[in-house]
Amino acid sequence: MNHLRFVKIRQIFPRPVIKDTRGRVLREMDRINFRERVKPGQRVAITAGSRGIKNITTILSALVEVVRAAKAEPFVVGAMGSHGGGTAQGQKEVLASLGITGETLGCQVLTAAEVVEIGETPRGVKAFCDVNAWNADGIIICNRIKPHTTFHGPVESGLMKMMAVGLGKVKGASLIHRVRPGEIASTLIDIGQVFIRSGKVLAGVGIVENSYDDTAIIEAAAPGELLEMEQRLLTEAYRLMPRLPVDRLDFLIVREIGKNISGTGMDTNVIGRTRMIGVPESSSPFIARIVVLDLTAASHGNATGIGLADITTRRLVDKMDHKITYLNCITSGNVQRAMLPIVMPDDRSAIEAALASLAAGEAVEHLQGALIKNTLELEYLWVTENLARELSQRTDIEVVGPPAPLVFREGNLVLEDDHEFVQGEGL
Repeated sequence: MNHLRFVKIRQIFPRPVIKDTRGRVLREMDRINFRERVKPGQRVAITAGSRGIKNITTILSALVEVVRAAKAEPFVVGAMGSHGGGTAQGQKEVLASLGITGETLGCQVLTAAEVVEIGETPRGVKAFCDVNAWNADGIIICNRIKPHTTFHGPVESGLMKMMAVGLGKVKGASLIHRVRPGEIASTLIDIGQVFIRSGKVLAGVGIVENSYDDTAIIEAAAPGELLEMEQRLLTEAYRLMPRLPVDRLDFLIVREIGKNISGTGMDTNVIGRTRMIGVPESSSPFIARIVVLDLTAASHGNATGIGLADITTRRLVDKMDHKITYLNCITSGNVQRAMLPIVMPDDRSAIEAALASLAAGEAVEHLQGALIKNTLELEYLWVTENLARELSQRTDIEVVGPPAPLVFREGNLVLEDDHEFVQGEGL
């Protein structure tokens, strides 16, 4: 293991980007003639979820501006299913951690655990809505559109899910997560149509990010066009999604997991694991061992996704809020994702355990592996020297550093920043 060396590489992804997010929101809402659907004096709820979305405060502030320009009264409503512990205070804290507060947006930010039953789908599935949003005169559904980490279909993580699960709170989330994976997308669409038919939905705003976590697309839609827009933008989200440079790895070291990175802590589309009973695992990508080292502060102790790993550290487990993590996974029905893997004292012992489980002695040098910050930031990463030699022939890969061993201080991996190793104890 002392001879295993890593090389820093850079992946080159497509990079469309919106530079003026506020201006784009204003133009999009004008394009769909938003003012024609709202009357002076009406109260309009704007949804805000628990995900870390680039430029979200700018986007929400622009929507607040649009509503005020129509002489209506805007407020932001927490729409995050069971996140934040399913409580009003927990939701408010999650939003505040994302910069979504009354002070930053210039309007009220309301959170609640209570919901109203607003109807049911043709198949008898009930639809629920946050009480504050339902008591408003209208709702603007705003969310990022991206591939989901549990199911796939014509809609995944986006506006339909924001209505069914986000505004549905614990009841809505629990209901959706009891649906078989193959039927989730159609159920989300059915519940979304209940919202749209109610007349409460005034507009939808879809956001797509590129592989660099930049805002790539912002598009607004009138209620009747919302579903078509989401389906089209989901195709773009798949095209722009960050990926690992290869489909097979012996091991992957993930420096951090967290709810602000993915709903499952690690994006299952990146790591190729779902850990759901009755759902076959993907054959590509395939990673034999996954090691996770830490939990982000923005997760507030929610370590959902820890069960996707094979080995972790005591540091991560000590940061885990069991109550919040278990509520999230029980609500989703995916209890396997809260199960603890092998727990090692520190980073070094966790990585060594993974390598030892795959090969012995000098055979470790033949393993192909990678080290990433998280599954959201995949532009820069480190790969084993043997893998770097293969990747160096590709036009979408740039080798940007010499081979170097992993280095540790007091057992923990130390990086000068996200792209450079520093001197320390070698692996």
